[in-house]
Amino acid sequence: MPNSNNAVPDRLVDGSLPTDSDSLLKELASLGIDAPTIEHAPMFTVEDSKTLRITPGGQGDIKNLFLRNKKGKMWLVSCHEDRAIDLKALAKALGAGRFSFASEARMMEYLGIKPGSVSPLALVNDRTRSVRFVIDHELTQTDVIYLHPLVNTRTTTMATVDLLAYCAQTGHPADIITFAEDGVHCMLIETDETDHV
Repeated sequence: MPNSNNAVPDRLVDGSLPTDSDSLLKELASLGIDAPTIEHAPMFTVEDSKTLRITPGGQGDIKNLFLRNKKGKMWLVSCHEDRAIDLKALAKALGAGRFSFASEARMMEYLGIKPGSVSPLALVNDRTRSVRFVIDHELTQTDVIYLHPLVNTRTTTMATVDLLAYCAQTGHPADIITFAEDGVHCMLIETDETDHV
């Protein structure tokens, strides 16, 4: 629990314990979602992921940004691992004002995870529905997506449509954003999150 020494809490903002990786994988299985998972050394960065590459590589390899604005509103943004992101342009496109990266304490309180483990699956722990989920349109067009199931020592493979449906079920329907080739200009687009080829 939070204390005056700014220690990282071990509970969610509502006081409950976060869902752990094993429980999440059991829930996915109970929903009939195929989610094969591989164990590996810890991955903290995209560079770690590339060095330890345990996926085939391609469009399903992602990076995730957990962001907040000055008012304390939060966004989880998922995009291809090589996508260059201009935070100022992204904030403007999302009407956020100015973005900064959320703290480790906030990450635990709202996503129930530690740094290096951010992924859309962590939205299962946002029980207050305080985090807005945004995904790169390019990712929605992939067959499968690779992501951490609440810990950075595992990688789960999921059909992208299953991920989007699961996130919506947790109360986090995806907002779709599209990026220009320059990697800077971006905008939200009106689309069905299940629009997938």
